[in-house]
Amino acid sequence: MTPALFLYRLVTRLAAPLLRFVFNARARKGKEDYLRLNERFARNLPPRRPGPLVWLHGASVGESLVLLELGRRLIAQRPGVMLVFTSQTLTSARLMGKAIPESAIHAMAPVDTPMAARRFIQHWRPDLCVFAEGEIWPNLIHEAGRAGARRALVNARMTDASAKGWARFAGMFRALTGRFDVILAADAGTAARLEGLLGRHVRVPGNLKSAQSPPEANPADLARLTTTFVNGRPCFVAASTHPGEEEMFLEATDRMTDAALIIVPRHPERGDEIAGLLKARRLAFARRSKGDVASPRDRVILADTMGEMGLWLRLATVVYLGGGNTPDVGGHNPLEPVRLRRPVLTGPDVFNFAGMMADLAARGLVRTVTDAGDLAAGLADPPAVSEAAVAALEADADAPMIATLDALLPLIPKPLFETPGPDR
Repeated sequence: MTPALFLYRLVTRLAAPLLRFVFNARARKGKEDYLRLNERFARNLPPRRPGPLVWLHGASVGESLVLLELGRRLIAQRPGVMLVFTSQTLTSARLMGKAIPESAIHAMAPVDTPMAARRFIQHWRPDLCVFAEGEIWPNLIHEAGRAGARRALVNARMTDASAKGWARFAGMFRALTGRFDVILAADAGTAARLEGLLGRHVRVPGNLKSAQSPPEANPADLARLTTTFVNGRPCFVAASTHPGEEEMFLEATDRMTDAALIIVPRHPERGDEIAGLLKARRLAFARRSKGDVASPRDRVILADTMGEMGLWLRLATVVYLGGGNTPDVGGHNPLEPVRLRRPVLTGPDVFNFAGMMADLAARGLVRTVTDAGDLAAGLADPPAVSEAAVAALEADADAPMIATLDALLPLIPKPLFETPGPDR
């Protein structure tokens, strides 16, 4: 055990008694679910089913969706394996609760203290632990290693800033992550940074988000809103927005009075804040979370709900994708609107998707906008989406997922009695 890891474990052990108060305070603010606080401390967990178990952990919505698709394919390839998904945020928990396969469960991620991590690992006894993107939790990783679990980091992403931060604790990083059985990077830049820290080769199968199918939409809702809200107007959708980006979007569309607007905040709990902004601008709007019925008299739908992105994207004429005009966010996945053949505009600060964005821009499927003026011009004259360009993109879309499955499946024991899959 390195000195840095020893110190981390000591500090988190001493801080553990205070965390119950911290999480109770978060629950009072609506940031945690009171009914699930025990999961945060790895207590009162559901029973473990006999047989092999894979634990898949991602921080929030994006990582959870990637792991959900990966988990579905693992079950298809290895029927009888139990999956346990964990995530950090209420938003992802609500999404996963509706979407996980019948043979899987979702639990809130445990706090990274030595005792909670030990209880979690001892309860589930995972055969394989899969961490997505940048989820490096020292106590959980350490306890998994002590228990003999295989470990994998998939779709890994690491910025220059993160790499410089970990370089100060390179010994601990190597002691934890360097012993993973599988490390797969989403892009070449991440692979180079990881190789510099770990001193080992890192494979680059590509970004797993390319394999995600576009989200579904309720056909009845789609038909109704096409008629009652869009009503023949151009429809501009601001998707996954952050503070400041709604203002920019509204400023860009201020003179486009014939357009229908839909704002989909990345965090639905910001609904009150955005509703206040719309009221200040005296814009007629329908708020989805309140059950408002949108009509042609409304200029805006405030889509402050979860799990309906497929509906909003299908209504769009052009999509402004948030996260690229707010510092330190790093952009969001552009592939969902692109695969629905929608023109995409986004900001320049997309370091989390730099390679993907560059590729999509070269294919003419995404355009960068820096301010409200740029955005207004892009909405008025969006990039033309070439069917041939999207088809070429989709032809390679599944390769990262296939490579990841090929790397993980040998690490999962076969069930003693396998349940026949649909293809058997």
